Amino acid sequence: MSNRTNALINEKSPYLLMHAQNPVNWYPWDTEALNKAKNENKLMVISIGYAACHWCHVMEKESFSDVDVAALMNQDFVSIKIDREERPDLDQVFMDVAHLTTGKGGWPLNIITLPDGTPVFAGTYFQKRQWINLLNEINQIFNNQPERLVDLGKQIKDGIERMDFVGLVKDSALFTEDSLQEAITSWKDNLDMVWGGNIGAPKFPMPVEFNFFLSYLSNTEDETLLNYVNTSLTRMAFGGIFDHLGGGFARYSVDEFWKVPHFEKMLYDQGQLIEVYSKAYRLTKNPLYKKVVEETIAFITRELKTPEGGFYSAKDADSEGEEGKYYVWTKSEIEALLGDEASLFCEVFNISESGNWEQGKNVLFQTQCIQEFADRLNVDFDELNSKLNKSKQILYKQRITRTYPLLDDKILTSWNAIAIKGLVQAYKALGNEAYLNQAIESSEFIKAKAFQDNGALWRSLKGDKGSINAFLDDYAMLIDAWIDLYQVTFDEQWILLSNSLLEYVRAHFFNEDNQLFYYASVLDEPLLVRKSEISDNVIPASNSVMAINIYRLSKYFLHKEGYHTSLQMLKNLSGKIDEHGKYYANWQRLKLFFIYGTNELVISGGDIKNAHNELITDFNPFVFLASADNNLPITEGKNSKDLTFYICNDNACGAPVHTVEDALLTLKHNNNVRNR
Repeated sequence: MSNRTNALINEKSPYLLMHAQNPVNWYPWDTEALNKAKNENKLMVISIGYAACHWCHVMEKESFSDVDVAALMNQDFVSIKIDREERPDLDQVFMDVAHLTTGKGGWPLNIITLPDGTPVFAGTYFQKRQWINLLNEINQIFNNQPERLVDLGKQIKDGIERMDFVGLVKDSALFTEDSLQEAITSWKDNLDMVWGGNIGAPKFPMPVEFNFFLSYLSNTEDETLLNYVNTSLTRMAFGGIFDHLGGGFARYSVDEFWKVPHFEKMLYDQGQLIEVYSKAYRLTKNPLYKKVVEETIAFITRELKTPEGGFYSAKDADSEGEEGKYYVWTKSEIEALLGDEASLFCEVFNISESGNWEQGKNVLFQTQCIQEFADRLNVDFDELNSKLNKSKQILYKQRITRTYPLLDDKILTSWNAIAIKGLVQAYKALGNEAYLNQAIESSEFIKAKAFQDNGALWRSLKGDKGSINAFLDDYAMLIDAWIDLYQVTFDEQWILLSNSLLEYVRAHFFNEDNQLFYYASVLDEPLLVRKSEISDNVIPASNSVMAINIYRLSKYFLHKEGYHTSLQMLKNLSGKIDEHGKYYANWQRLKLFFIYGTNELVISGGDIKNAHNELITDFNPFVFLASADNNLPITEGKNSKDLTFYICNDNACGAPVHTVEDALLTLKHNNNVRNR
């Protein structure tokens, strides 16, 4: 590798640093690069990816490390590299360009713009010859017919501005159970009832959908939907998408059976799936879900946790330039390591001589649960499980001697918040104090590292000082996590910090025209358009999370205005939600609050801690807990000497009760009344 470096050498992002010795004269996104393009009247290449992206690595090796490609790019273009996880605001704008002009997107995302930054082309991965031809063709048009590109750029800019338009809905809206049922019925057409997840391949875990379904199922009986959720979570836990040796989930499965993963492991997947499996365990008590939670937390603790208590972003799919090499096995390797136990292990995890993947290699995956194997083989379950666990330990010990996949050591506020929320939910489900302590430790880390002097947050927390002004998802996810943390600790600092962050968001992100929130702060540099993140995807949209945050905080701080803001946000999206329900799953979760109502439960007097611990194991997402020991508006006038539970709805409280059993019965009664 050449000792020559480009302007990326001083960046913190592992993705940018892996391009720092390319012969391409890469720049980070900054005023120097943008001004250079304008001053020299050159087109810009804006290339976006992330460290765990397999095809980003391929294009870096094939094209961006090639001296002929570099000579062309350096002569005729100003080239900018962006880590999409550091700058999701830029990725969002340019991904919209790709969807608008090609109907598809992905990474690496390669954009070509005019010298003023107006996009005129978008694409994803290109082979070397394709890339050279494309650059030559566009540069020739720019030199000979620049007006063609100017006109195209104007059309693209106009199209992007129209894409996300959401107006203010002034009509009154009545959210009904009938409309919810219609949306769910339509939704079911896309659900794979045999293998779980959405129909077809590739298959992505969709924790936002599962979270909505679990909330819905906690209040309504729907055997079809419950079977779907259980099928999905079971098949995912059996599949190769779950790491049976080291815990944790890969990004997605390339097939419809959850068998062969795309091997990168992202923190946001782990945090959300810990949350989903924890809630599902509270609802069903399925021991498989408990096992998945424990092993996934073990993975993030062992391999993603920072010395200070935060979490790194991801583990790469590749090692030694080969996708999945760290994770896959030949049958002969397993036989050599396990000896007499190999035959049983290979049967359980579908290992064959010819391989179940590529080039004789095998991915570990199950098609049956261990109990079914024990029954079929007429052996004791505990004995069989013990043998398999010992075999796993032997293979894992051998695996860690292999070349380790790249660790993306960015520390992102929003992704850490997602992990904190998952840990809190795991504590609720399993009662393991270590999980709660980790959530508190990570929260203290963020509190110490993420806050700027002006009350704003940093997005990236790597190094001595944070960097990059935080985006709406950073605030939304952190508020969400800290409301949850308050509910299990009754440490009021977390709910007070959440409320303080909400006030900052109102002042710096709020769109007065439609009562939604922009993705970037008013203090950030203006981009081509100022976007709002609306639709839920693998991660819920920052606006839907904020709407739920506002609703929840309105209950704790008795903010009527907040309640109505949350309602207005939901009304604005009601048309999109009804038409495309699955893409607005977190908005649907908020809709449940308005259809079924919620309860505020304040505990006072007596042994609050034990009563609190009993209550949180009950899965009821429609209940917001508080302690009368806290000085919050919701607790005012609710003090008593003896153990007392004040159960209220919209600040109207029923007669207090004095045992956990009576409190749970009252909440169950309230659910039944709502369902009539």
